[in-house]
Amino acid sequence: MNNYAVYTTETFDRQMSKLSKCMSQKITKLFSQLKENPYVGDQLRYKHLREKRLREKRLYYLVYDDISTVLVIALSSKKNQQATIDHIVKHFDKYRYYMQNLLNKT
Repeated sequence: MNNYAVYTTETFDRQMSKLSKCMSQKITKLFSQLKENPYVGDQLRYKHLREKRLREKRLYYLVYDDISTVLVIALSSKKNQQATIDHIVKHFDKYRYYMQNLLNKT
């Protein structure tokens, strides 16, 4: 399996900046894992929509096999889980476009 490139959304970056150092380190470690195997998290409705639990938080990401990338979209609590998933599903196309733009810039 190829190594995957891991990218983040601006929303996720803002959420990450508010986390404790310990949680940030766990997420950074998870990124290394995602590069090796983007399917480590639980599947949500679609093969490419995944969730990885980190204690009380949930990390949501999309896997794009055709371009070997992972887009980390958001963090949420259990309370906001369904709203976050619904938002991601509703904006699949927007996230795909965002990912393509990131790749075109690099």
